[in-house]
Amino acid sequence: MSMGMSAAVPAVMAAAVTSGAAASGGVPPSARSARRSGARLRQAAHGRTGRGGPRGRARRGDVRASILALLKDRPMHGYEMIQEIAERSGGAWKPSPGSVYPTLQLLEDEGLITSASEGGKKLFSLTDAGRSEADSGSDAPWEDAGRGVDWEAMNEIRKAGSGLVEAFRQVWATGSPAQREKAMAVVNRARKELYLILAEED
Repeated sequence: MSMGMSAAVPAVMAAAVTSGAAASGGVPPSARSARRSGARLRQAAHGRTGRGGPRGRARRGDVRASILALLKDRPMHGYEMIQEIAERSGGAWKPSPGSVYPTLQLLEDEGLITSASEGGKKLFSLTDAGRSEADSGSDAPWEDAGRGVDWEAMNEIRKAGSGLVEAFRQVWATGSPAQREKAMAVVNRARKELYLILAEED
């Protein structure tokens, strides 16, 4: 998705619910349920089921290959690498800090990269040995993560989701308590109906 699904729909909805609830003195149980649903929807949007299904991300070894490929361009901070991979893969893959930073440490231990402090952050660059290994590998390991993604469908999801979020936000910001409860009921009903679609027989 966009830069993946930037401003992911469930995340925005959860933020709207939380901020609105703070103003009204707490998060109702229905809002907590919507936030949990949002997390599941966010996982599905990125191709992750949470139950052993496809995760829509590159193989673990590609973290290493991607770091080496990126550092061929220029020295980078760890967070910058994460953002670069997400952008270059079209948002299909954004490695976690928990996979990137240990890999950076391993590459440094192997003598393939070196680091220097810059503004309180580590700036990583290739050593001669690291450049030789990077040159022998793929120039864009992150491209595999974006294959098989239906980008047109992702755009439709963004449009539909952003419209839903905006309507929900307006109700939560300006509606009465009764109207807010009705809005939450709509969201929860929609979640259940979406799952029912998967349960329908062909």
